[in-house]
Amino acid sequence: MKLNLFGVEVEVVQGDIAFQPDVDAVVNAANAYLRPGGGVAGAIHRAAGTGLEEECRPLAPIKPGEAVITGGHNLPNKYVIHCLGPIYGIDEPADELLALCYRNALKLAEENEIVSIAFPAISTGVFGYPLEKAARVALKTVKETVPGLKKVKLIRFVLFDKKAFEVHKKVLQDLI
Repeated sequence: MKLNLFGVEVEVVQGDIAFQPDVDAVVNAANAYLRPGGGVAGAIHRAAGTGLEEECRPLAPIKPGEAVITGGHNLPNKYVIHCLGPIYGIDEPADELLALCYRNALKLAEENEIVSIAFPAISTGVFGYPLEKAARVALKTVKETVPGLKKVKLIRFVLFDKKAFEVHKKVLQDLI
């Protein structure tokens, strides 16, 4: 599903965030120490190789809502933007911290002249953020941020499973 907002394509696809060869940057749903883990962080680190962890080490720790950028290493992408989403029910205000992740990632994309970026569903895995609520925060934040973007022309949400894809697709349709 695609939507054009102020000249920026926003799309929702089902797939693997670690295999998006046609985008400049992928976003890692990172942990505070930017280490490999499960879920998105594990997939990205496995695909990128050990060089990614080495580059991340001096950038850690980060706080909820913060984002940092590294090279893509063995990924097909030039960059990885690492965002620490909130742990639902612990890091508050959760909605504001989650929105800050997306804003900060897009800010780094603009600063680094990134044209295309792929996001996972940040905080919806082990951090426990309810899927539909997280999708609403993410897509609303993107919609609010897009008018100020000059470099970014494609924002893709890459959802690993069918349920997450369907939820994000519905939320994107609701934004129209």
